[in-house]
Amino acid sequence: MNKNLKLGMSLALTTALISGIANFITKIGVTAVKNPVVFTTLKNSLVAVFLIGLVLFLGKMKEFKSLNRKTWLKLLTVGVIGGSAPFILFFTGLSLTSALAASFIHKTLFIWVAILAVWFLKEKITKLQIGALGLFLGGTFLLGGFQNFHFGKGEIMILAATLLWAAENIIAKKVLREVSSVAVASARMVFGSIILFAVVAWQGNVGLVAGLSGQQWLWTLIPSMLLLAYVLTWYTALKHAPASVVASLLVPATFVTTILSTIFLKSPLTNLNNLSGVLFAAGIILLIVNHRKSKFSKVNVSQTQPWA
Repeated sequence: MNKNLKLGMSLALTTALISGIANFITKIGVTAVKNPVVFTTLKNSLVAVFLIGLVLFLGKMKEFKSLNRKTWLKLLTVGVIGGSAPFILFFTGLSLTSALAASFIHKTLFIWVAILAVWFLKEKITKLQIGALGLFLGGTFLLGGFQNFHFGKGEIMILAATLLWAAENIIAKKVLREVSSVAVASARMVFGSIILFAVVAWQGNVGLVAGLSGQQWLWTLIPSMLLLAYVLTWYTALKHAPASVVASLLVPATFVTTILSTIFLKSPLTNLNNLSGVLFAAGIILLIVNHRKSKFSKVNVSQTQPWA
């Protein structure tokens, strides 16, 4: 396995850990702030501010100045279908369902990404990778995906958000061939936040921001920091590894959410939950074995550095 692919897969697993924690924490945050659209707008805007600071710190402004109109259009598209509309759908849906149900639906992302990656990115899915996908899917089901599950309004919103994020993965993978992961993450969050603020203003809820308590701001800041870590590790992983692989390695995040629910919400950890953890681990091992001698295209040394 070359260094490029190893970095991508390692960061994808890191993203899974962050995602599992974030899904649990964000459920508390969206409940505390009450209005899901205001919550996600504030959270994403904070991340956008952090990323602008990171762009300035890393001296990435020159990169933005050199982009052509076509690349800017791709970045804008990423911001619209990745950084705005799906967040509104997801967090509105999350306020109507459980964190576990939301996590389960969102974790089907790897299926949609794999399908789109084969079609639009010409990625090849090997038999071992199909086996890994099957293990991840089985682990997701065993984790309680259909236990007391009903497909209501909240679930439909989260599914719609997941499909938009799947499309974003494909577009982002293409634009990451041209620009750095920090640039794509920044464009996604900045453009997305502008659109989200416009929606909040249109709904007449700008005044709600001034009325937030210190505790509500705290439950906005914590998920924001997790989202910042998520987008940075996710886009860097996506730059260095196939989209289908990176999306698949995000699936175990559901198990992390389950463990946290068990510890803090006293939710029972069943034998099926434990078995799902085994299947996730087996799926990860299978992917590693599959790509041990991968011929995934190599890039120059500078590209193998994080945030390149």
